[in-house]
Amino acid sequence: MAAGDVESTGRAKPDLQRLPIGQSLVARGAISAEDLERGLAFQARFGGRLGGVLVRIGALAENELLAALSAQLGLPILDADAVPADPQTVLATIERSGIPVEWWLDQEAVAWETAVDGAIHAVARDPLSPSLNETLAAAFGTHHPIRWCLALNQDLDRLLDAVDQTLRQDRRNISDEVTHLRELAEEAPVVELVSNTLSQALNERASDIHVEPEEKLFRIRHRVDGVLHTRLTLPRDRFDAVASRVKLLAGMDIAERRLPQDGRTTQRINGQDVDIRVSALPGTWGESLVLRLLPKERQQFRLERLGMAADQRDCLTAAIHQPNGIILVTGPTGSGKSTTLYAALEAVNDGSKKIITVEDPVEYDIAGVNQVQVHTDIGYSFARALRSILRQDPDVIMIGEIRDRDTAEIAVQAALTGHLVLSTLHTNDALSAFTRLVDMGVEPFLVASAVRAVVAQRLVRRLCPDCSVPAEPPHASLLAELGKPAAQAQWRQAVGCPRCQRTGYQGRSGIYELVEVTEAIRSAILERKSTQELARIARQRGFRSLRQDGLIKAAAGLTSVDEVVRVTGLDAAET
Repeated sequence: MAAGDVESTGRAKPDLQRLPIGQSLVARGAISAEDLERGLAFQARFGGRLGGVLVRIGALAENELLAALSAQLGLPILDADAVPADPQTVLATIERSGIPVEWWLDQEAVAWETAVDGAIHAVARDPLSPSLNETLAAAFGTHHPIRWCLALNQDLDRLLDAVDQTLRQDRRNISDEVTHLRELAEEAPVVELVSNTLSQALNERASDIHVEPEEKLFRIRHRVDGVLHTRLTLPRDRFDAVASRVKLLAGMDIAERRLPQDGRTTQRINGQDVDIRVSALPGTWGESLVLRLLPKERQQFRLERLGMAADQRDCLTAAIHQPNGIILVTGPTGSGKSTTLYAALEAVNDGSKKIITVEDPVEYDIAGVNQVQVHTDIGYSFARALRSILRQDPDVIMIGEIRDRDTAEIAVQAALTGHLVLSTLHTNDALSAFTRLVDMGVEPFLVASAVRAVVAQRLVRRLCPDCSVPAEPPHASLLAELGKPAAQAQWRQAVGCPRCQRTGYQGRSGIYELVEVTEAIRSAILERKSTQELARIARQRGFRSLRQDGLIKAAAGLTSVDEVVRVTGLDAAET
């Protein structure tokens, strides 16, 4: 024991850090024993921390209490200069915590991050509150240590008031901004511009409208037959009004421009009802908006209208009329997979079968079919929906996409227990679908037993019938890949005219490759044969690649060789 720990009377000094705060204050001489008794009686009746009670009854000065607490708890005392002068510093840290500002104000607590060490400094009316400490520790995690400090009530009050006033002002500013944006969105020129854009896009048979801001301008582009065309370029200062108009129509939050949003609406355009799905994605110069146009009045889906060759259509028709098994349609986004699935559903929808689909999203309503929308944000995924669907006694199930192992395994089990399952898969060609399922974790023997057929597809633009002209035969390597005499071909190329918007093309048709799972293919899957070996076996039954099917359509004058090469690639490997 150090000499300084012994009083002049010879008695050992009390360890102030281990004493309760009341006894510690008495030992310090800050209060008398009578003051402590009065404080304890007041606390028993009205509650509260003893130190605060002693300050309230006038027995103790607040700075003396802070000195005692600092010694007892080992917490530093902040003077007025150390408290942040700018409330935005506190609000930025509070926003990072993910806890509403109202909660902080209710707890009478503030926190801010220091640039020196990256630590979170926190001050509260009651820094000893266990729930407060646990909440902040969970909010900021272990990467940002929390350093509690003590401060005078007047300094804490000043900071809490500044934060509250700033929050109120921000809310007023947001409210004013929303009001201003609404006013801009309702102005006649803006309403007319958006309406004309929708009308023009529908007239051009556009599938999507892209509104893209840049530093000094923004562009409106239409995706027609799979290709984007710039239709309008306007000054950047008009973008906010146009974006607000679109977001208002789609039921989106026009004040939120930092996070992605999705919305939808139904509008009457050119005399027909059109479903419009809107996606907003924040970017460097503002939100990029994409509007997907889905006219409700469409021709009925028919396999005969897809552009599939007769032998492929017959094979697919036979597969979808099987009582069970999986039929997969593969290809990238926008290749027409959903249209093919809907056409297949229409082909089997004769009123005698229970048909259920699970989609994300449901694109078109089909009479006589039970369609289910997944909601991944609440955990209602494809796999979870499928488990419920199987209890509905379905005959045919359509799954919008097989994305993961759970969905794949449930689909396989459904196929093996007497259900016909139609679905899509993201692969580059039909033969890769078997490998993809195995890579997902489905056993090869289950893949071989469940899958009946796989279709891969792309969309090529049709030549405009008004302006296409005869063309020279393609390169010899392409003719060799075609595998048919060039004398029978009617090669044509695009030119462009007013009817086709100078593109040379009008409308689209599918090109396909189809693999029927025969006994030979089934054995190859079980033996984990390569894609090349599977292709060799499939060719014996008339299999042809996407490129070959595209070249056949080009030779018939339906599309151009350039378009087939654009869609299938210059260096597509022969399978």
